Amino acid sequence: MRAVLSEHLPLLVSAPEGIQKLRGLILELAVRGKLVPQDQTDEPANALLQRAFSKGKSSKQFTFNILGENECPFEVPRNWCWTSFESVFSLEYGDNLPAPKRSNSGEFPVYGSNGVVGSHSECSVTQPCIVVGRKGSAGALNLCLNEGCWVTDVAYYCIPPAELDLEFCFKLFQTLRLDVLGKGIKPGLSRREAYALPVPIPPLAEQHRIVAKVDELMALCERLEAEQSDAELAHARLVESLLSTLTQSSDAADLASNWQRIAEHFDTLFTTEGSIDALKQSILDLAVLGKLAAQEICDDAVHNTFHGIEPIQSGQSSITNLPKKWAQCTYRSLTSLVTSGSRGWKEFYSKSGALFIRTQNIKTDLLNLEDIAFVDLPNSTEGARARVLKGDILITITGANVTKAAIVLEELPEAYISQHIALTRPRWPEMSQWLHLCFIARSAARGTLESLAYGAKPGLNLNNIRDLVFPIPPLAEQRRIVAKVDELMALCDRLRKDLVESFHRKALIATELASTALEID
Repeated sequence: MRAVLSEHLPLLVSAPEGIQKLRGLILELAVRGKLVPQDQTDEPANALLQRAFSKGKSSKQFTFNILGENECPFEVPRNWCWTSFESVFSLEYGDNLPAPKRSNSGEFPVYGSNGVVGSHSECSVTQPCIVVGRKGSAGALNLCLNEGCWVTDVAYYCIPPAELDLEFCFKLFQTLRLDVLGKGIKPGLSRREAYALPVPIPPLAEQHRIVAKVDELMALCERLEAEQSDAELAHARLVESLLSTLTQSSDAADLASNWQRIAEHFDTLFTTEGSIDALKQSILDLAVLGKLAAQEICDDAVHNTFHGIEPIQSGQSSITNLPKKWAQCTYRSLTSLVTSGSRGWKEFYSKSGALFIRTQNIKTDLLNLEDIAFVDLPNSTEGARARVLKGDILITITGANVTKAAIVLEELPEAYISQHIALTRPRWPEMSQWLHLCFIARSAARGTLESLAYGAKPGLNLNNIRDLVFPIPPLAEQRRIVAKVDELMALCDRLRKDLVESFHRKALIATELASTALEID
């Protein structure tokens, strides 16, 4: 068992939620008698329990109940024994103590269903105990080592027999999954169900050894977690620093050189979702700064292709160091329509009819119609201006997904937008894909809109969108850039897929290793 853990510890730790799973494995090994060696000179557990029961428990008398072999979930060492929870432990109700009646003077901690919620000058429990959530955070566990505390009526408390180690009992409780027993809208833990659980009890001396070893290994987990956190932070800073060399490239040739250096280390740099997201954003930034594709002498000037385009006037906000043939324009000059959906659509929801696009359909900067709603259009006037057409760009203007943007790439059946979405229609449909790139690049529209969104429920008004300044390259260059972005985003998607598959494989292997560790004697 120890060989399995030590040999494969890096894999266990690097698996999804690996350290949390390692903590669970340590506890499982502990209560199965596989964490510390047995000492045959230890007083057997059944003799220990016989002595405990000869004294009785609380004011009640309990039947000493050693479980038969077919009632035991797994095998334990010979000098251990299986019994029922009720035979050893009693869950006692806490006492009501509303917040206004707590003195909060610090003498005794007050426990709710999931931890300390204040303090009081008096105690309802006069010795160390285990606090178990009864309502709300049902099955949540807290260990109180104070000589006194107050346990409120949303929790139980348990004082194990003196013949058992309190801290071992707390660790044992953590493996019983009491939280799974909670039921109802406000989950509640039934004592009857808890009392029916089988529990393994080791000799007292081994309980002490188990507590010491578990504490040692949990401290190791904390160190591993801290090291992992430090490593993740260092990795994120390294990726950020290296990606910044891309956006600082002077031209396409310089970019190609910098990209090659990074590409040689893809397997070590882009190993987290955050690093892949950062790579995607760098690609978008390079695109809108004119550094992703080479400029061509034969490209026609912007004003020759887009007749009537209105470059910004001198003194207006602008983006610096753009290629010579590019122009800068306000979004209002590039669009024939910037509007939002009408209020009150919810009353027209139906099981079929026109598509109704909401913010959740745009939260990934792509139009996703899987979770689509439907509406019956109340009248043609109500929805005419908010009807979605091919080439439109939709931007969320309120809520958690604010500033997300999606382009409508295909003709849709009849579709409308909610009041939380801005519908924008470019004057030149061939420019739509380029404008969408600008909307999702932080060095262009995305960064500006994020800085303008404010409040507890961040929101934008339509003029925030109309006043945006966009860089506009020649149409031929737009197409080259869009094609390059599509190519590189596909690479990022492959990286993410490989990462997910790697995480899945690690999780499966880690689960198998954990199972092996539990099975090995």
